[in-house]
Amino acid sequence: MSWLGTWRNQYGSLLHITDDRDNRIVGSFKTSLADSGFYGQEIPVVGVHYGDCIGLSGGGKATAGDMVVTYTGLLRDGRLETLWHVVADSTIAAPAEGAPGQVKKLGWWRSMTTNADTFERVS
Repeated sequence: MSWLGTWRNQYGSLLHITDDRDNRIVGSFKTSLADSGFYGQEIPVVGVHYGDCIGLSGGGKATAGDMVVTYTGLLRDGRLETLWHVVADSTIAAPAEGAPGQVKKLGWWRSMTTNADTFERVS
């Protein structure tokens, strides 16, 4: 089974897998969601695959600080069903109504987001 190619999720975000040799994954991810800290960036991702199972991670500078994302998934019926976790170091928050936003470090329990995406191969 080859993982090579471009995969698109239900929101239009793209996962490009450029290498899947020796059970490793190399590629990039670009979100289409404007409210994502990674919006407008193509972040490198690396990971592993075994059979129909895959796991990959990426990260970089986000709008308000550092972020990492991990995807774990399973290939079923031609679709890559995934769970993802994002960890964000900081956010932008205003200290008072009408005040300009400032970068604010987050406590660990506010730093984490998790959800699910379904990717389909488009090329």
